Amino acid sequence: MTNILHIPFAEGEANLDWLAFCDALAAGHKLPKAEVADSFLYRGKDTLLNRAAWIDGMGLAVKNATVFPGNPEHGKPMINGGVYLYGDGDGVLEALVDFHLVTKWKTAGDTLLGALRLANPASREILIVGAGTVGASLIEAFGTAYPEAQIRIWNRTITKADALTAAYPGTQTAPDLEAAVRAADIIITCTMSSTPVIRGEWLRPGQHLNMIGAYRPDMREADDTALQRSQIYCDSFDTTIDHIGEFKIPLANGAIQREDILADFYALDSFPAFDPGQITLFKNGGGAHLDLMTSRHILERWRATT
Repeated sequence: MTNILHIPFAEGEANLDWLAFCDALAAGHKLPKAEVADSFLYRGKDTLLNRAAWIDGMGLAVKNATVFPGNPEHGKPMINGGVYLYGDGDGVLEALVDFHLVTKWKTAGDTLLGALRLANPASREILIVGAGTVGASLIEAFGTAYPEAQIRIWNRTITKADALTAAYPGTQTAPDLEAAVRAADIIITCTMSSTPVIRGEWLRPGQHLNMIGAYRPDMREADDTALQRSQIYCDSFDTTIDHIGEFKIPLANGAIQREDILADFYALDSFPAFDPGQITLFKNGGGAHLDLMTSRHILERWRATT
């Protein structure tokens, strides 16, 4: 068996650029729609995700991930796993790409692409709700795309927000969530909350709400009013509507209808230009097709620069 290329985190990331990566994600959605297969296993708050994707013309990827929210209390990463990239023409394993590298760029880049298509391009106030690892990635991504914006961080435990802002000079802690939401042009949520932290009554026309955290059927970050007041978009119908509480719960209780979720990235050209009279909402659902697009881009950049 031949040696398999392994792309580690630091070396792989050195080749990447956030705006170029968003262009790669957009281009990936112009290829034939991915075939995806997801399975989820649960034990209390712990989760095992198995995600596979095949895009004709791009290849195949398999991602295994475990999410154990209690791990950080014991000095262990909350999320662990592996990503395997296979060739489209022959199914040969091409690369083992660092799991955390793929996850970082897929998650923040997916959300950034949604914002670039829906939010005010002149946004000056960005609020990140959540001060974990994803929050740090969002500072990097949105700081690149909106260099003139003030980025603020809110977290239930304010000391965690303070620690994150201390690590990124120029960012600031937001002490009051409602006030910070009302002031922001772009609001990004990346929490582990199972109950809404964003209330629709706080929102105003011209804002963009972009949600990452909810990934289980029992989780959500925004209340019914927020969805009812917004034009709703997502990265993939297939990985959000029937899988994630952000949509599944309000659809089940009648707060919104299926037709209220207007488009996903496979109809990216139908995402509207910024309208100051509208609130837009984007749900990042993730999915193995995005892991495949991300891994392929990482491998292409690796080959081009090494």
